[in-house]
Amino acid sequence: MNVPGNLKYTKDHEWIKVEGNIGTIGITDFAQGELGDIVFIDISPDISEITVHETFGTIEAVKTVSDMYAPVSGKVVEINKKLNDEPQLVNTDPYNAGWIIKIEISNSAQLNDLLDAEAYKAQLAQ
Repeated sequence: MNVPGNLKYTKDHEWIKVEGNIGTIGITDFAQGELGDIVFIDISPDISEITVHETFGTIEAVKTVSDMYAPVSGKVVEINKKLNDEPQLVNTDPYNAGWIIKIEISNSAQLNDLLDAEAYKAQLAQ
């Protein structure tokens, strides 16, 4: 299972890549594997902000629908529109082409509450 060392993780299996004050968010390789074949990503097209620990959309697989939770709060700057036509990118490339949303982080201190790669791997091993 792929757990890149340069990302932060939530206990709910979201990841965030921080570049300056921009956070790119997606779901982990573990999460996409548990969900199975992803068929639809639902994020309101008029979403302007997300709040830490709150749902910002759903991800639908063949057998289930799962909420996605914000790892930190911020202003939405981009939604991955490629996922409208190719939701399976989350399965095939969850950390690159399968990213879901980008935000301008409003409270960088919230990043301290997230797991690093080693802590996330330890959680998965439990």
